[in-house]
Amino acid sequence: MRSLSKLLAEYLDLRRKLGFKAEREAWLLTKFVSFLRAEQSAFITVDLAVAWAKQPADAHPSWWASKLSVVRGFAKYAHLLDARHQVPPRDVLPRCYRRATPSIYSADEIARLLRAAREMPSRIIKGLPFRRATYEILFGLVAATGMRIGEAIRLDARDVDRANQLVVVRESKFGKSREVVLHESVMCALLRYAKQRDRAHPRPRSPSFFVSLLGTRLIYNNVHSTFARLLRLAGIHRSKARIHDLRHTFIVRTILQWHRQGVDVDSRMPSLSTYVGHRDPSATYWYLSATPELMALVGRKVERALGVLP
Repeated sequence: MRSLSKLLAEYLDLRRKLGFKAEREAWLLTKFVSFLRAEQSAFITVDLAVAWAKQPADAHPSWWASKLSVVRGFAKYAHLLDARHQVPPRDVLPRCYRRATPSIYSADEIARLLRAAREMPSRIIKGLPFRRATYEILFGLVAATGMRIGEAIRLDARDVDRANQLVVVRESKFGKSREVVLHESVMCALLRYAKQRDRAHPRPRSPSFFVSLLGTRLIYNNVHSTFARLLRLAGIHRSKARIHDLRHTFIVRTILQWHRQGVDVDSRMPSLSTYVGHRDPSATYWYLSATPELMALVGRKVERALGVLP
């Protein structure tokens, strides 16, 4: 009988060979296997899978469903090898997916966030001064381009193209790669950071553009916890600290600017969709109804078209 740890290693290896990054699965399923071990169970059971998925008790049901969905995939694999492993039925903790309303940051809040990173006290993160620069430039890049934080973390040094003033995002969500053109100020900031990084780590242990104190690629959980601390330091209060809201902010501010400039937004949306890596423009159009300020602009545009407003 294979141990759960061995089964998990085989399952993740298979997923990666099929083209999946499996980073989130690895993180969740490692915790699940540890939970089973603590419960002294050598097999996956429906009851234990549900009990683990419903932690913490105050989490949103969609998070419970998402966790159980990940377990279900692993359980199917384990069940094929040993029928004693149970597969949680699909009607247990069904998904009730609802996109979170974007939380939009003002220009002042983003400036305060980056300043907090630049002035980060040593009690939060110890090490060479370039560690502060890592988070200032990382979050600045996401705010300036609308990149996903995972995309920014996965950037390698070779992906920053100085000659063409862009970064290459390779095989991101939906398996797509794209080129993200940068403003000159953003490219200059990236190049300054690269010099600091190379001085701090002349022999890096990873090809990553952004590196940790040890010269390795940044870990998402550490980046997220640092983001939450920086929000508090900057005096920015949100019910949830979501780095993804920097991406939301970029998209919403771009559309707002187009509206105010009198630009034909519909003609520009496919380009914006491609730039931020959406599968199709419909995902970008969602922001028109999800953001009150944009919804108000659209409403006034419709009223003018109907002759209600002058």
